Amino acid sequence: MTAILRPFKRLFTPVHPIPAGIYHYQSPPDDPRNYRLHLRLEEYGSGVLIINATVVLHLNQTAAEYAYYLVKNVPADEVARQMAARYQVQPDQARRDYELLSERIQTLATTQDVDPVLYLDFERQKPFSGEISAPYRLDCALTYRLPEDQPVEAAPIERVARELTTDEWCSILDKAWQAGVPHVIFTGGEPTLRDDLPALVAHAEQLGQVSGLLTGGLRLADEIYLGKLLQAGLDHLLLVLQPENEQSWQAVGNALVEDLYVVVHITVTNDDRQQITTIIQRLANMGVQHISLSASDAAYVDALHFARQKVAVANLDLVWNLPTPYSALHPVALESEDAKIEGAGRAWLYVEPDGDVRPAQGDPRILGNLLRDNFAQIFGKQAAPA
Repeated sequence: MTAILRPFKRLFTPVHPIPAGIYHYQSPPDDPRNYRLHLRLEEYGSGVLIINATVVLHLNQTAAEYAYYLVKNVPADEVARQMAARYQVQPDQARRDYELLSERIQTLATTQDVDPVLYLDFERQKPFSGEISAPYRLDCALTYRLPEDQPVEAAPIERVARELTTDEWCSILDKAWQAGVPHVIFTGGEPTLRDDLPALVAHAEQLGQVSGLLTGGLRLADEIYLGKLLQAGLDHLLLVLQPENEQSWQAVGNALVEDLYVVVHITVTNDDRQQITTIIQRLANMGVQHISLSASDAAYVDALHFARQKVAVANLDLVWNLPTPYSALHPVALESEDAKIEGAGRAWLYVEPDGDVRPAQGDPRILGNLLRDNFAQIFGKQAAPA
């Protein structure tokens, strides 16, 4: 995707950015594409564009300014004139760049099953660098309860005395949206044990946020329940596979036939390479395109590397920048310490079932509580770039 913005890399002249803020566009009723855009511009010029509450697009200053004109529905000739004056380029070139970005955004607005988070003009190793006014994502642990067949030590139940109510979680989503957070992921424990999960997804959708779900997935074997989540506005799914359970495989199959971006997570728990090979091949045969990996113990690092190789051989995408269940061991973290910690507390925050905020899942520090504390103050404790 970074190739989309290669024409903009030649525009180096520093200029004063468009004023920071949130800007919105809704296509008119007679437009068959029926799309909406939310643009968050940062003080230093970069931006985050949310397309149809489905895709979060990260933009450099030049692309963000073009997106601003698109959201404001400014005619192409006027955009070309202003950009030519501001960036010292020819008007024809500025118009072509604007039209190219507009076409790409409109294509994404009408394309199914696309990556919920796209980093354009960011280096992969440093996707979260620079000044930002709010995190890009909030990971919301709705509960630390687990299905009866799961060991209780798999989630930190002892950390919280109670779970927030539906209204309290909605107020946190409201705070996050007002602060400019475009993306929420509902996690746990097992979030589908909360009967209000569809209502919370619907609330995020009404606000305009991209919403994802990290789940063990067994309840998604029920097509009716999955349909409720989709109708509420769920945008993407990270399903933690339980290879020994056919219900888990059924949940994967149900999700794949829907208009939903699906990532299947495999937790490497032993060094049985034949088992890992079989699992990855079965997923590929089903049509899975995106895989997430982690290891349950440092003793399985070799098996984790082997799994990553098998993912590459199967020509599947390795997803590493979504949360994984209670593990810091994943393939990218093993290769680069930055990839392990770079976004924690800045690109995302982690909210526990009682509203306490941590920089990331598993981090011992508590930054505040979103029920009683100001969002900006909580974020400010971790926002300064390294």
